[in-house]
Amino acid sequence: MGGVGDEEPALKRMKLSSNGLVALSNGSTLKEPVEGSSSGLMARPISSKGDEQVVGSRGVIKRVEFVRIIAKALYSLGYRKSGEHLEEESGIPLHTSALNLFMQQILDGNWDESVASLHKIGLEDESIVKYASFLILEQKFFELLDGEKVTEALKTLRTEIAPLCSSSSRVHELTSCMVSPSSRQDTVRMGSRPKLLEELQKLLPPTVMIPDNRLEHLVEQALILQQEACPFHNSSDKEMSLYSDHRCGKDQIPSRTFQILEEHDDEVWFVQFSHNGKYLASASNDRSAIIWEVDVNGGLSVKHKLSGHQRPISSVSWSPNDQELLTCGVEEGIRRWDVSTGKCLQTYERTGAGLVSCAWFPTGKYILSGLNDKSICMWELDGKEAESWKGQKTLKISDLEMTGNGEEIISICKDNAVLLLNRETKDERFIEEYQPITSFSLSKDNKFLLVNLLNQEIHLWNIEGDPNLVGKYKGHRRTRFVVRSCFGGLKQGFIASGSEDSQVYIWHRSSGELIEALAGHSGSVNCVSWNPANPHMLASASDDHTIRIWGLNCMKLGYQNGHSNGIHYCNGGT
Repeated sequence: MGGVGDEEPALKRMKLSSNGLVALSNGSTLKEPVEGSSSGLMARPISSKGDEQVVGSRGVIKRVEFVRIIAKALYSLGYRKSGEHLEEESGIPLHTSALNLFMQQILDGNWDESVASLHKIGLEDESIVKYASFLILEQKFFELLDGEKVTEALKTLRTEIAPLCSSSSRVHELTSCMVSPSSRQDTVRMGSRPKLLEELQKLLPPTVMIPDNRLEHLVEQALILQQEACPFHNSSDKEMSLYSDHRCGKDQIPSRTFQILEEHDDEVWFVQFSHNGKYLASASNDRSAIIWEVDVNGGLSVKHKLSGHQRPISSVSWSPNDQELLTCGVEEGIRRWDVSTGKCLQTYERTGAGLVSCAWFPTGKYILSGLNDKSICMWELDGKEAESWKGQKTLKISDLEMTGNGEEIISICKDNAVLLLNRETKDERFIEEYQPITSFSLSKDNKFLLVNLLNQEIHLWNIEGDPNLVGKYKGHRRTRFVVRSCFGGLKQGFIASGSEDSQVYIWHRSSGELIEALAGHSGSVNCVSWNPANPHMLASASDDHTIRIWGLNCMKLGYQNGHSNGIHYCNGGT
């Protein structure tokens, strides 16, 4: 078996010795010896010494399984000769001779013999034997039909398939294939005999036939477990290596001041990065909002300063495509701005009511607002009211979100409860807390809600189905003001929050462990935002009139405590 066509390029053919596949490039079946090991070589007996039955320092890896999995990996990577050599040298065959015979019978179309061989390859579960027999006979049935052997196909269906098939509907489908050739194309299992082998492999126990890519799966699983156990993991998966155990240091957490933005003249209440991470929007008590642009080196500069509100601006919201921005004044109106020009495109107001929150419909065709009359309104972009939900829906201080599928509106409906309202069915679900709620934030995947409480706790709720409390975060300070938190980092694996003690707090999302408390601001930190496109960039807004951009290393552009365009570049850290 080993000497046939060794000089041919590996891509021109596939071999039974690796995984039961099969044919030459011209489609004809390649018949080869199947006795002994997968390579056709006689296997040497395995040593019976106790200490040779396991490998590894902890003695938990069975040597035979380990060698077989390595051989399987070698074949799947195209290293056929190496796989055959491993089988020969170790004396451990990848497949038993009975299994090799079974696979060859499938490839040769020896259906009756292959069904008989099923009972000889070590299958203990009769239900598996029965279903595998059904798959084999079904293939036989289709090939008989394709060969215009209708009488033999009918006999196979009646005497062999029907007794095995528990689904009468499937038997009817097969019968219809005999009557209508066109329906045969809809019913026939796509693929050939190698495809049948793949299906059988999924069905057979791994002790009989090792699943494809088993070694790769084990290695990936080990890497993922190391990743999940790393409290500071915030780097690309591409940076992980098999050469050493993975563990990130704190240097992967944005914890040093990268820039200080000083363009606002009063307290900065809100910051939010755009979805693509190219812009940052900030809102201030000075009645202005600023759109900051992130350059290729990660530095931020003013793109537009947005003026027009008569009252302080409490929040902003980016359109789904990041081309427009909403700004919400304190019980004033909502303004929609063009990001490229800085021009105000539309103002949304309702006589006798102030607007206290804003959000976008996922398609970008509507906007949502919470009003101080405890209603929620959906507006068309031209300013017309499209729909309204009245009642105990919003509070004076309120956040507003809509899930990415456009089905649910999320708002604070009373002091200690968040409402999840289905827009179409009007069904209501609630997150009920034992403390007043000050703010919340929705995860990128729309599965989790981060809820800030009056008692200086942050709660993480799973909102799929019945809301379920899954995490708590403590340590920050909140006594008088609205302090906002956010998800962030790689795969949103961290929680960040502002705090009234002038620090930014960062927790590991899964464990709840407090990782960092970032000092630098001289006033209460009101809001934080983690760049969704850069896990190493975090922004914080403070009562000290500044926004701090946190990164992995301090920015050094030759500015020695100087200023440029309202931006203060730090020198040597915070």
